[in-house]
Amino acid sequence: MMNTLKLLPLIISFLLLSAHFYRSGLVIASGFCIAMPLLLLVRDSWVPRLLQVLLLLGALEWLRTLYMFAQMRIAFEQPWTRLAIILGAVALFTALSGLVFRTKTLRKRYAG
Repeated sequence: MMNTLKLLPLIISFLLLSAHFYRSGLVIASGFCIAMPLLLLVRDSWVPRLLQVLLLLGALEWLRTLYMFAQMRIAFEQPWTRLAIILGAVALFTALSGLVFRTKTLRKRYAG
């Protein structure tokens, strides 16, 4: 139960990415993001590294999205600061959620 709570930021990050991709019409990428937390059931040392890399790529996707939406809003002379704050926070949350594997219990669980 406690490990599930520790892994919650990671799971939320992948669910948010899945919703983002689904909204963009990228159903395969959405399904991929939905499936990634299932890798947590595999107790192997490569699982944390793979998920951390994918979360960093997800954070980059949020930053790319931030840039694209901000450019559109600027072009239409609309406010974009709140958008930047929200998507920046989501990108940071996504990037940092990979740090859950630094806890003692999860390091032990995924030790090779």
